[in-house]
Amino acid sequence: MPNNASLTLRVLARLLGYPDAELRAHLGDLRAALHSEQALGSTRLSELDTLLQSMRTRDPIELEADYVQLFDRGRSTSLHLFEHVHGDSRDRGPAMVDLCQTYEAAGLFLAPGELPDHLTVVLQYASTQPPVQTRAFLAEIAHILQVIFSALLRREAAHACVLAALLDLAGEKAQAVTVPPEPELDETWAEPMAFDGCSTQGQARPGQPQPIQIVRAPVSHATRATQPTQGAST
Repeated sequence: MPNNASLTLRVLARLLGYPDAELRAHLGDLRAALHSEQALGSTRLSELDTLLQSMRTRDPIELEADYVQLFDRGRSTSLHLFEHVHGDSRDRGPAMVDLCQTYEAAGLFLAPGELPDHLTVVLQYASTQPPVQTRAFLAEIAHILQVIFSALLRREAAHACVLAALLDLAGEKAQAVTVPPEPELDETWAEPMAFDGCSTQGQARPGQPQPIQIVRAPVSHATRATQPTQGAST
């Protein structure tokens, strides 16, 4: 890593954020910052220039919709790092607390609504550390960056160059790794249709023959004793 890449890290973090009007208004400044610090090679800078130009010229509504589709709908491209490490396990909560304490020890505090494991927040923290510690920190999460990079490549997403740039700064080669296929969130969260069949024996879908099982309630001896017998006089 170059002697100083703090500005580049902050730019890369911003490029991974939601492409709102504020971000789009400062695309030129972001490009100038990347080129002035020269923490990345010419090839990577050219790729980032292409991304910046695309963000500048595309329809804002489409740009924002594509961002949501890319980063908020699926685990393999999630920017929440603990999603890739802990998933929905109970270990995620304590890991969040530990990361918050790391930030606070460095004098950094999260804004309302921010989660500590989001890559944009992680990069903001990394940008405040000395170069040697920054490179070591990025190297620790490089395996997660490779997964996200590979998932973005698979989707042919322009943002893949941002993850490649981060791997460059970590001293790692950006290369595709195997990413397990995953269902879409709509499929994952889908609920079964009401009365559309279930796993219990005897339940069939509408239009299918439905077996009926009649179960008679047991009659106690006391009940039988009080019932009249056939032919008895009343």
